Amino acid sequence: MKIAFICTGNSARSQIAEAIAKKIAKELDINDIEIYSAGTKPTGYVNPLAIRILEENNINYNNLYSKSINEIPYNECDIIITVCDSAATECPPIKGKITLHWSLIDPFSYEQFYFIYQKLYENIFNLLSKIKNNEKIDL
Repeated sequence: MKIAFICTGNSARSQIAEAIAKKIAKELDINDIEIYSAGTKPTGYVNPLAIRILEENNINYNNLYSKSINEIPYNECDIIITVCDSAATECPPIKGKITLHWSLIDPFSYEQFYFIYQKLYENIFNLLSKIKNNEKIDL
């Protein structure tokens, strides 16, 4: 199973989502999974507040970097999750794949980043729990 989290810049929301998903997949002992993040217009950096939020929550961020959807196996992904409205309209659909949209604000303050972290953690935990239990994905 391959999952991709997509936003515009791939500097905050999708980076946080990728890191959280990798942590939760490991905790739930989901081994046959690959998790990616990418942007439709990557910024080339990971936002320092995204790194701070991940660090404060003991989530590994060492291998995160900003990349485009052309740098990941986008067409091979089983689940595509857009985490901003812009990416939802710009991402090419893949026939027969699960596409989810989680509309999250573009965070600027620490409080907004923390809110994004909490929302992503909840959504990703629910998603990966459903995958582990072979339940229908309809988040």
